[in-house]
This record gives sequence, structure tokens and C-alpha cells, in this order.
Amino acid sequence: MEKHEITSSRHSISSFGSDEIRASHDAVNARDTVPGHQLDVELAEVREPEDLEKIETRGSVKSKIGRILSAASGRNKDGGLRQEPIPTTNLDEGIVGWEAQDDPEYPMNFSAWKKWLLLGLIALVTLTTPFASSILSPAIGSVDREFGNDDVAIGSLTVSIYLVGYVIGPLFLAPLSEIYGRRLVLAAANLFFCVWQIGCALAPNMAALIVFRLLTGIGGAGCITLGGGVISDMFRTDQRGFAMGFWTLGPLFGPILGPLVGGYVTQTIGWRWDFWIILMLGGVLTVVLEVFNRETNHRILIQHKVARLSKELGRNDLKSCYESGADAQSRTQILLNGLVRPLKLLVLSPLVFFLSLYIAFVYGVLYLLFTTIPTVFESVYGFSIGSTGLVYLSLGLGNFTGWLLITLFSDQSVVKLAKANGGLFQPEMRLAISIFSGFFLPITFFWYGWCAYYQTHWILPIIALAPFGFGIMGLFLPILTYLVDCYPMYAASAIAANTVLRSLVGAFLPLAGPSLYERLGLGWGNSLLGFICIVMIPLPVVFYKFGERLRKVQRFTL
Repeated sequence: MEKHEITSSRHSISSFGSDEIRASHDAVNARDTVPGHQLDVELAEVREPEDLEKIETRGSVKSKIGRILSAASGRNKDGGLRQEPIPTTNLDEGIVGWEAQDDPEYPMNFSAWKKWLLLGLIALVTLTTPFASSILSPAIGSVDREFGNDDVAIGSLTVSIYLVGYVIGPLFLAPLSEIYGRRLVLAAANLFFCVWQIGCALAPNMAALIVFRLLTGIGGAGCITLGGGVISDMFRTDQRGFAMGFWTLGPLFGPILGPLVGGYVTQTIGWRWDFWIILMLGGVLTVVLEVFNRETNHRILIQHKVARLSKELGRNDLKSCYESGADAQSRTQILLNGLVRPLKLLVLSPLVFFLSLYIAFVYGVLYLLFTTIPTVFESVYGFSIGSTGLVYLSLGLGNFTGWLLITLFSDQSVVKLAKANGGLFQPEMRLAISIFSGFFLPITFFWYGWCAYYQTHWILPIIALAPFGFGIMGLFLPILTYLVDCYPMYAASAIAANTVLRSLVGAFLPLAGPSLYERLGLGWGNSLLGFICIVMIPLPVVFYKFGERLRKVQRFTL
């Protein structure tokens, strides 16, 4: 395990007593509420991959992949932002912390292989649950015919009710992870998600299907809610952009892949097989993740260590370094605080509310687009159900292009901006990329809407979907990373706040689609959405300029 050099005149690692531990922890807490702390920025340049190959040409494939993962994890010393020391154990003062700055049990010191294996598995589950949210979209007509339903809104509800589960789940899953840890809660949520797929597959009527879809959505919120927290646990500030980019592939690609697969499944073997396929995929991933999963919540790990040392040493005076001198909260208090925290962030924090509202609207119109694609391409252009599913690949191509560019340059741009700012990192630096991304969204609505209205060649409305895919990735990823950077110790709650509002709008906005297009048509209906997107473009600019000021005047405690 390589040692991380700490150059701080205020902290002596060799004699890290209780005062220093509390000072370090207070500094950590200060950064959680008012980020923007002074960080020394390495000025040395990172070697180019070509130079590495010249130095070592006989390495195994495994070692080369390991170097790539290490670089992605920011474990090199050639660049990045220096970090504050972590609080360590001082038994003389009854403080239990980490053994040393390079303690292998500290999640940020996990090996690159361990970090990326765990994040990769979580990302796959995070892909599966949004995939399940939209896989039924092409089958709405088949479900309506089987159950004798002629209400368009009820048919759409079989898809959108899943997102209501995303509203309910995070409110409980985030605080439960603060009590029992992320690993246990994640496993329970994944199991809950899988079990109710059986109910969906065997649903005897429309009402039962809607209820079972709601329950699967609650379980499916596990990885969506806790993934950002796991990233905050394992990856440092200048590594999170890449890690968040990897993880957010799921929430954005899943809804696009769902209709693609669901269309062909419905056309060939029937819509009920959508759920059997999800059950098999989710079941395998749940088992594999449980085998390789590790607890990453810093507070939970130290709580376990306190319990172990108290028993081994026969001492009842030991306490976690994260208690900061305060009395430990009961589980009921932690649960209640955790339930309130996401709502408190939404109501009392302007930056959380307005940026989450922006993402919520974009997420909602994404699902609204899903409701128009079958109508446009099956009714207007005569596509089959399976062929209509291929239309979603245009959104996927835009997503992938946006993801690739932003993931590659997000952390680099933050480090450069911090250097230009005298080594002072500000979370608002994450929003720089999102400023221009908002311009891509209205392009899609004007282009797609009027091409569909005038029934131009089918390739034109398909191509028109790509800018939306690019733009949503350029907003989704930087804004989520920004929220994690603003509230690193409460990342799960910040993501939960965003998920609740996003899913609430995503669940009910598509229900307004039929009446919107019936009154305004595809041309002006989509143009209205485009104009709303234009109105929201300045939001990232506002918080890029004034976000720090808003955080500093924050008057509520978490």
C-alpha cells in the first residue's frame, strides 16, 4: 500500500491526540456544510501513457489494467488535489479512528481493483433497475388489450408508477444505511426488487400489476440512492467526476435500453417475460454483488471498530472519532433525522431544490418522450414494435457521447480551475461543464416535434433525439457530482433529495403527455417543452456564480 504524503503544519500524524482528532473532524464537518477549503494542488504533470509504455514494456496485461484503474482512482502522486488527514485512533483519550493515514480498512485507501470491482457491480445493478422502469413501455398496448383497459392514463401508469417507488424508497433507504451500513441495506433492497418481479410476471389484472410495479420501484431505488454515497466513501474529490460518470451510466442508459429489449421481448414471447428476464438478471447481480461487496460507510466501520475494541479491552468509554464529542444518537434519532434530511435539503437549500428541479424536469420529459416514440414511429411511420425499440438507440448514442466527453474531462477541468484559483477547490467548479449542455435540450424538441408533425423522412426525427441524450448527460452528471461535493458526509441524503423530486416529476409528467399533444399537436406540444428548457438554461450559470455565497449563508443543520 503506497503512502500518501501529508504536508500539513497543523497536524502531526505521529502524535495525533484527541485535540488534533477533534480539530481534524471539525474541519471535515466544516467542509461538509461549507465546502471550498484550501487544498494544495500538485503542479507536476502526469506522464502520458506513451511514456509509461516506454518505461515498462514487459508488464503483464493485468499490471497494465491495474495501472489504468489506479490512474482512474487518482492513486498517482503526479497530480490532483491534496486531502486533509483522516482522524486516527488515540486510546489514551478514548478516541477510536483509523490506524494510520494509509490504513487499508479506510475505504479511500482500498486498492484500485477493489474500488472498481465494487463500483462496477453497483453500476450494473444501477443499470438494471432503471432498465426495469422502461422495459414495459413498448408493451403498454399489449397489456391494455389483455386486461381490457381503454384508459390511456391507466396504461401509462403501469410504467410511471415504478418511479413513485423511487420517491418512497430513498426516504427510508438513505437513513437506514446510516444505521445498518450501505452493504446490508443495498442487499435487502436488491432482494426486495427481485422478489416483486415475480408478482409482476404473474399479475392477474391491471391493479395488481400497478401495485407490484410500485413495490419493485421501491426496491430498485437502492442502488440509485446509495451509489453516490459509496462513491463519496471511496473516491476523493478529484476522482469523483470519473467515478460518478461511470456510475451514472445506469440511470441514463437503463431507461433507454429498456424499450429496446422490451419491444422485441413483447413481440416474440410476450410482455410477461419482461419481468422474468429482469428477475434472472437482477438475481444473478444481487448474488455476485453480495459476494464481493464491502461496507464503505466511514461512520459504520468505526462504530464496528468501537464495539470490537470495547469488548476486547473491556472499556466502555471508547467513542467514534466521528461523534466529535457529542452524545451518540439512538437508532430512532438517526432514522428520523435521515428521513427529514433529504426533505430539509429540498425545502431549505435553494441550490439543492432548483438544481434538482432542473434535473427532475429533464428526467420527466425524457419519460414523456418515451410515450411519444411508439405513437410516432408505429402509427406515422409504420414501424413494428421491435423496430420502434431501435429508435431509442439515438438517445443512447447521444448519452454515450456526452458521458465519454464529460467523464474524461470532468476531474481534469476541476483540477485546472483549482490551480487557477490558487489551489482553492470549490464544488461550483463542477457546474462549468453543465452550462453549455442545457442548450442541446431544446434543439431536440423543436427538431423532433416539427419533423414528426410534418411526417418528414423517418431518419430525421430519429437523429433529432441524439442532442437530448448528449444534453441530459451533460446536466445529470455534473449536477449530481456537485451535490456530492457539497455534502460529502451526507451524499446519500443529497442524492436521495434529488432522486425524490426527479422521480416524482418523472412519474407524473408523462401522464400529461396525451392531453398535451392532443391539444397542441406534436409540433407545438414539443415546442412548449423546448421553450421551458430554454428558460431553465441559466440555472447552472446562477449557481456557478453564486453557489458559494448560498452555501455560506446556510442556516440549517443536517
